[in-house]
Amino acid sequence: MLDPVLLRQDLEAVVAGLSKRGYEFDRGTYQRLDEERRKVIQEAEALKAERNRVSEEVAQLKRAKQSADHLIAQQQEVGGKLKALEAAEREAEAAFRNFLATIPNVPHESVPVGKDEHSNAEIKRWGTPAIIENPKDHVDLGTALGILDLDRAAKLSGARFSVLKGLGAKLERALISFMLDRQTAAGWGEVLTPYMVLPQSMYGTGQLPKFEQDLFKTTRGEDTLYLIPTAEVPVTNLYRDEVLATATLPLRHCAFTPCFRSEAGSYGRDTKGIIRQHQFHKVELVAFAAPDQAEAELEHLTGCAEAILEELELPYRRMLLCSGDMGFSSQKTYDLEVWLPSQNTYREISSCSWFGDFQGRRANIRCKGTEPKAKPQFLHTLNGSGLAVGRTWVAILENGQQPDGSIRIPKALVPYVGTDTLR
Repeated sequence: MLDPVLLRQDLEAVVAGLSKRGYEFDRGTYQRLDEERRKVIQEAEALKAERNRVSEEVAQLKRAKQSADHLIAQQQEVGGKLKALEAAEREAEAAFRNFLATIPNVPHESVPVGKDEHSNAEIKRWGTPAIIENPKDHVDLGTALGILDLDRAAKLSGARFSVLKGLGAKLERALISFMLDRQTAAGWGEVLTPYMVLPQSMYGTGQLPKFEQDLFKTTRGEDTLYLIPTAEVPVTNLYRDEVLATATLPLRHCAFTPCFRSEAGSYGRDTKGIIRQHQFHKVELVAFAAPDQAEAELEHLTGCAEAILEELELPYRRMLLCSGDMGFSSQKTYDLEVWLPSQNTYREISSCSWFGDFQGRRANIRCKGTEPKAKPQFLHTLNGSGLAVGRTWVAILENGQQPDGSIRIPKALVPYVGTDTLR
């Protein structure tokens, strides 16, 4: 959520920044809601002052043993007006916050301006794609090896689900363990969180209210619970409504979770195979940083995700997303894209994002120094996949395919899989 003070003090800069995303800021609605909110707050403050004045006069008369009946009646009248006005204040504040909740983050100054992925900037490449004649895709490879069964998955759950079998299932499990081992060794503290969360958690990271159509949800009594689309949601909200000591930052967590996404509006894209599914596994990196640490923390987090790709010997590139291609809550994002021989191109396997204080403000997560006059301030949040497990599974099959149909396993993963070849 954007800072209301920033909107009031430098509205033109905010509007200009949002326009880089192709977002048209609704000035009329903003000004109306802000004026209504400020007006009712001022009226409530005036009535509170009046109530306090009358209360003091009543106290003085009582101390002088004089009648205060006329003032007590006035006090009750003011109290009734104030109660009604406080209800109006809550409504005005809620309307203003609901409006702010629909506005995306402002891009960082270092983000290239552009409409879509065609304006993204390549930052680096690592590795040289192997030359594979007539490369097969992961579906043909996995089906031939008997480790991927999409037909039976469809019988169980419909489209966009998969069943992994034998060494295919073991490879998935091996990747999860490998990623967690490497990230915890790099200083990311592992957490295991719930896979269903309350609406407040989805709001805190920006999935609600704008992206409810992309979520799966269920009910438990009077509670609505959402299945998490990424571990970003529960891990970030671990510290909702808390004040962290600045000295403890940056605070780094990693978490393995299944992820659930309806993929509303994405039909026709990547419908074959397991690149875009309703349920998939991911190891997520989530960091909490003081404002002056955050930009460096984005580089550190992205480097930790890249290290996994390099150990797995998978060629990749780092892309800096343009203003029109970033997620709703992000102010700067790097996409890591892995090489897929069957598509003769690089495909996203991790998004590493810096949110500024956007999520910190929504989730009310602050930090405070130890100085005598230190005041709490909203901290910055960051996250990135380290990595998306299913897409890594795909990349290993496609990049490791051999002429005889077998799959070469990267050396770093052999101890986890128990073999150097899938046959």
